[in-house]
Amino acid sequence: MAAHVLRLRLALLIGGLRGDTGHVVRTVAGLVGLAVAVAVGCWGLLGLSDAPTNVTLAVTVLCGSAVTLAFAIAPLVTGIEDPLDPRRFAVFGMTPGALSGVLIAAGFLSVPMIALLPLAVSLVIVWIAHGVAPWIAVLAVVVGLATCALLARVAHAVAALVFNARRSRELTGMFLLALLVVVVPVVVFVASLEWGGRVPPRLADVADALARSPLGAGFGLAAVAAQDAGALWMPLLVALGTLTVLVGVWFLLVRRMLTTTARPVSVRERGGLGWFTVMPGTPGGAVAARSLVYWLRDRRYLVNIAVIPLAAVLTIVPLAVVGVPASVIALVPVPLMALFLGWLPHNDLAYDNTAIWMHIASAMRGAAERFGRLVPVLFIAVPLLAVTVPLSIWVHGRWEMLPALVGVCAALFFSGLGLSSIASAAAPYAVSRPGDSPFQQPQRTGGSLSQGLVLAGALIAATPSLWWAWLALTGDADDAWISLWAGAGVGVFVLVAGILIGGRVFDRGSTRLMEFAEAT
Repeated sequence: MAAHVLRLRLALLIGGLRGDTGHVVRTVAGLVGLAVAVAVGCWGLLGLSDAPTNVTLAVTVLCGSAVTLAFAIAPLVTGIEDPLDPRRFAVFGMTPGALSGVLIAAGFLSVPMIALLPLAVSLVIVWIAHGVAPWIAVLAVVVGLATCALLARVAHAVAALVFNARRSRELTGMFLLALLVVVVPVVVFVASLEWGGRVPPRLADVADALARSPLGAGFGLAAVAAQDAGALWMPLLVALGTLTVLVGVWFLLVRRMLTTTARPVSVRERGGLGWFTVMPGTPGGAVAARSLVYWLRDRRYLVNIAVIPLAAVLTIVPLAVVGVPASVIALVPVPLMALFLGWLPHNDLAYDNTAIWMHIASAMRGAAERFGRLVPVLFIAVPLLAVTVPLSIWVHGRWEMLPALVGVCAALFFSGLGLSSIASAAAPYAVSRPGDSPFQQPQRTGGSLSQGLVLAGALIAATPSLWWAWLALTGDADDAWISLWAGAGVGVFVLVAGILIGGRVFDRGSTRLMEFAEAT
């Protein structure tokens, strides 16, 4: 039976090359691209044979840890159906224990695992060139590959049990955004380090810690042995312990999947509901889901979003003309983006037109309505700032200023959101109707005051953080941490207060808001 399952797995891999012409072309193109990437990776690894041992240690441990993490996250992010789902083999009559072992073996027969084999061979060659015993180098890559395969099996099973019918492209998008927020700052930080033929101390500490962690212990065995063979026992125990835990978890998951039935899909979890499936089943969650649909599809919102980065970048030109140093200019666009992103929803209620009646007729609490409208801005602004803040610091050249820049952006952004929550309910003004051109603005007599108050209020709230950031820029870098905590504290306080006050204004002015929607 085990041989039969393995033959089925091979047949599934070969079957991927069958189908219509378009499918075959896409598959072959993907495989060619993967082969090129593997070839480049092998070339890069083999180039480490002549590199210093500490550089080889850092690169291989960091890359090995990243690959291991990718095997754990990919099944959750992509939402691809698992061809080795244990429930598919329930008709074979195998016991959960026997099926678990067979599926572990079949898990090694996958495109990602096959692509890792040439890289693993290159890694063995590299470590042997650095004086590591051949059996230790082989053991390291075998343990590393086994960890990757088991992590993928466990992640697929968890995704099938937890997400089940709730997985959607929206949820996948959320995972991708989370990865973006984490990966980009790390890549920028590593790229900004000055290597000069040696490993920066901070990066060496990270690599050393990963080599003794469950994430990198497998691939780190040979790295540790190259420096101190007597210290091999620590990562070896961690790596074998990780494999033991993963095997135990996999056996339990297989037993669970074979002895339980999938829960019925509720109405709110049916396909086609998009963001309403992902958001919590609360009033605020419903408003957030509806707002996300608008923000990601309505041209009026999209134009406002696109203009903000462009306006922030354009500020560089006049500053450069008057002779401001490039290191200082690099710190200007991102806080401006944070300011305008916080200001963006200051008139969000007006874009609803008459759809606001749903919130009023359902007697929704104002605070829930105010918070739900801010969720789309958070989804857009947090990844955008997470990417641009480290890039700005990289250009600036002093990573000591990172806390200060984060604090200033937090103060401007969160304060802007809080004040916008009040302005949107207290003083909405007419905007273009749904379906109209975003550049076609109606005649109006008001609106400028609320716009200016939100911008001015956010700047005033961020003054303490801006002051300490200036002191850190011109003097003691330790003041950057004061700027961070001052900005985060003031920003969160204004955000919470703005949601509560704006909710109160919304509750008391529901009739006025409905009249405004009907009139515009």
